[in-house]
Amino acid sequence: MSRILNSLRDEFIQSQGLVTKGKDVDFEKFCNFHIIQSEYSKTLNPELVTVGAGNDTGIDGIAIITNGHLVEDVSEVDDLLEANGSLDVQFIFVQSKTSPSFDSGEMSKFYMGVTDFFKEEHSLPSNEDIKRNLEISDYIYTKASHFSSNPKVKLYYVTSGVFNGDEHLTAVRDTFKQQLIDMSMFSSVESELLGEAEITAMYRKANKPDEATFEFERKANLPKIEGVKEAYFGVLPMSEFKSILIDENGDVKNVFDDNVRDFQGVGNAVNKDILNTLSEDKSTEFSILNNGVTIVANDAKVTSSTFTIMDYQIVNGCQTSNVLYQHQLSNDIEGIYIPIRLIVTADDELKSRVTVSTNNQTTVKTEQLAAMSEFQKNLELYYSATSGEGQLYYERRSKQYAKDKNVVKKRVIPISAQIKTFSSMFHQNPHVVTTYYGNLVKGIGKKGSTEIFKDGHSYSIYYLSGLVYYTLEELFRKNVIDKKYRKVKFYITMLIPMLVENGKIPPLNSNRKCEEYMKRFSEILLDLSRSEELFLKAVEIIDGSGAPIEDKQALKSQKMTSQILEHFKTLSPEEIQLKRMEQMDIFESLSEA
Repeated sequence: MSRILNSLRDEFIQSQGLVTKGKDVDFEKFCNFHIIQSEYSKTLNPELVTVGAGNDTGIDGIAIITNGHLVEDVSEVDDLLEANGSLDVQFIFVQSKTSPSFDSGEMSKFYMGVTDFFKEEHSLPSNEDIKRNLEISDYIYTKASHFSSNPKVKLYYVTSGVFNGDEHLTAVRDTFKQQLIDMSMFSSVESELLGEAEITAMYRKANKPDEATFEFERKANLPKIEGVKEAYFGVLPMSEFKSILIDENGDVKNVFDDNVRDFQGVGNAVNKDILNTLSEDKSTEFSILNNGVTIVANDAKVTSSTFTIMDYQIVNGCQTSNVLYQHQLSNDIEGIYIPIRLIVTADDELKSRVTVSTNNQTTVKTEQLAAMSEFQKNLELYYSATSGEGQLYYERRSKQYAKDKNVVKKRVIPISAQIKTFSSMFHQNPHVVTTYYGNLVKGIGKKGSTEIFKDGHSYSIYYLSGLVYYTLEELFRKNVIDKKYRKVKFYITMLIPMLVENGKIPPLNSNRKCEEYMKRFSEILLDLSRSEELFLKAVEIIDGSGAPIEDKQALKSQKMTSQILEHFKTLSPEEIQLKRMEQMDIFESLSEA
């Protein structure tokens, strides 16, 4: 491997905060991350997509992306189907070798592993990570009647060398590709052989701001606005809008990270109206019937009508953009005009106001609209004020730290993890948050629902739940806790405050009491020996409860939560006592306050 590729790999391991597992494994994670990140628009944990180990069927990395979401567990599929009305599925498989040569034998093992993955009966010995993905895949295909189209599959075989077009290697690749096509299970099958140049380009692309060049002829300059470099309003033909929306591979660009809505699918009422407008007899009316697209860019270069925008996001118009993408081959769509509002500013506060104001006329996903609220921004500031071993970063906007080399990525707490951990710890509902947490999210902000992100809540208690999540993930990374318990990780986090203080939680709107609670609790979490014992005791309690943790339906049931809580109540103080922790006085001052 070249010095450059060695350096990029090592920088990646450091920036992610990963423990090195040797050059081969580190390279696998490096390749898995950058290949899958090129297809996935949200924050990606390389540990979740790396499956290479014993009995890995020749596969190093797997990603099953459904409706834009990386599926970690089979139980998420139903939630995504309910949320979107259909399933849009993509499978990505990666095998990487540090060797500079392309070995046809190793390639064949990889392709055979992928082929076996999609058979009704799987014949190859599989490790737990492969089995988890097999289960997800098999279940997805039981929902075939809900496919928007058959799943896509992409295969990547990577070495540190150069692929020179060798006919034998090409024949091996194409033979297995045809086998997958002959299964009639996919809308498309792609298989790539990548060398150092290609994987290095993916690395640089992942760390480079998005950029698009297009002709914007029909436009008007908006009056000067404080904090705005430039602003325009006009219409773009679809032929030019494609440069903004679609990448060189023909896929939708990852430019919706700040948008308050995910794509809702073609079954959504709003999107049905857009489709209706795109019908041949109404397509000329599109520019007056559609609200259009709002783009916010950090910078722009303008020469006459030629625009190049850098580091940009589509902050309103996600639904319009995705419907246009899905019907880009329809008759006459090239000539339709899309209303465009382009704002060039580096002011993050202004960007947030634009995002909220341009989305306040339609139904939005509550947790993402909340991401623009004062509470969320203040919570982000609270996290950023932490330091030392307890330093964490709150990601209120997807991938906001992805290109910041000063931020160790394992210390980033996504909004989804914040919601799930806080709710499981302080509302004891892990059965609700174990899956895609759609039911919990629907209730945020509604009267009588679970209280979260509520004005007046102490930020310290949210940071504490983030620290619990980070600590548990570290224990999984270090194999202190077996990966099989990942499926019950929010049942584990539910038990943590109960073990430390028997479930006695300070009033969430008392800054003083919550701060003290957080500081004392953090001392335990940041002490390696005590935190290990704490989480292992939680695992022991779950095992002792007899809860059926392998039952996918049980994981989503109140019954399982109740079973674990009831078991906890039967334990004596001696049975839950932690040897390395002097519990009796640790919250004494809190109790007296």
